[in-house]
Amino acid sequence: MRTVFLRRGLVALFAAAVSFGAITQAQAESLRIGYQKYGTLVLLKAKGSLEKRLAEQGIQVQWTEFPGGPQLLEGLNVGSIDFGVTGETPPVFAQAAGADLLYVAYEPPAPHSEAILVPKGSPIQSVKELKGKKVALNKGSNVHYLLVRALEDAGLKYSDIQPVYLPPADARAAFERGSVDAWVIWDPYQAAAEQQLQARTLRDGKDLVDNHQFYLATRSYATQHPAVINTLVEEVRAVGEWSQANPQQVTDQVAPLLGLPADITLTSVKRQGYGAAPLTPEVVAAQQKIADTFQALKLIPKPLSIKDVIWTPPAKVASAP
Repeated sequence: MRTVFLRRGLVALFAAAVSFGAITQAQAESLRIGYQKYGTLVLLKAKGSLEKRLAEQGIQVQWTEFPGGPQLLEGLNVGSIDFGVTGETPPVFAQAAGADLLYVAYEPPAPHSEAILVPKGSPIQSVKELKGKKVALNKGSNVHYLLVRALEDAGLKYSDIQPVYLPPADARAAFERGSVDAWVIWDPYQAAAEQQLQARTLRDGKDLVDNHQFYLATRSYATQHPAVINTLVEEVRAVGEWSQANPQQVTDQVAPLLGLPADITLTSVKRQGYGAAPLTPEVVAAQQKIADTFQALKLIPKPLSIKDVIWTPPAKVASAP
C-alpha cells in the first residue's frame, strides 16, 4: 500500500513539475506590453513589425492599454506586463513603492506635449493665480512634476494649491463641469481639450521640464530576455524615425485607433518626441533631480538612486532576427 501511495506521490510531483515547466515556458514565449493612448508604442502596435520579428523566435506579443503611467507601472509591478512606456514621474513613484523595474530607453524631450490648462472663460491668467485653487491631475504622472516646477517658478509652494487627483477621463469631466479651476494634462488629452473645449494653456513644459518618455521593463524580464528587449527598442526607434518624417501618415493610421479627430491627433503627433535611445548620464541626472524633488516634498518616503535601475544590455547581445 505504501508503494502505491509513493507512486501516486511521485506522479503528482511529476505532474506539478511539468505544469510549472509549461507555465515558465509560456511566460518565456510571450512579451506583454503596456501602452497608453499616445506615443510610439501606439504606432508600433498599429504597424505590427514587432510581432513579425518576434514570431520567428516563437514569441507572442500581447498588448494592454492603461489610462496613465502610474496605472501602467502598477501593472508592471504586480507582474501583469513585462514592458511599458511612461512619462518622467511614474517610474520615480513606482521605484519608491518597491517596484523592481529597469529604465531601458528614453525619447527626446517633448515639453509642449503637457500643460496646465484653464477653461476658456477663466479669469486666471498666470500660474501665480492658482494659489488656493483646485487643480486636477493624475497623481504620480509626468504632469505632477510639471505642476511642481511651474508653482516653484511662480513663487508658490505645492501646499499653496488644492490638488485633486483624478485619472484623465474623470479629470476632463470635472474640468468641463467647473469642479476644478485648472487641469494639468498631457497629449492627446491636452490637444483634445484645447480644440474641443477651447481650453487655454496657462503654462506648458517649455523652459520648465524635459517631459522625457521612458521605456521600462521588469528586471526579471530584461535580465532573462535581453535580446527581446533589444529588438523591441530597435523597433521603437525605427517606427519613431518613420513617424517623425511622416506625421500625416501617422495621423491617418492612429486617429481611428485613438478615437480622435485627425486634427487633434496631428497636433499630438507633431508635439511628440521621437528617437528611442539608451539613457545618457545627463538624462539619469535629470531623472535623479525629479526623484530628489519629490522626496523633499515628502511625496515619496525615501531617497532613491536612479543609476541603480538603469538597464545595461549584456555585451554582444544578439537581437532577434
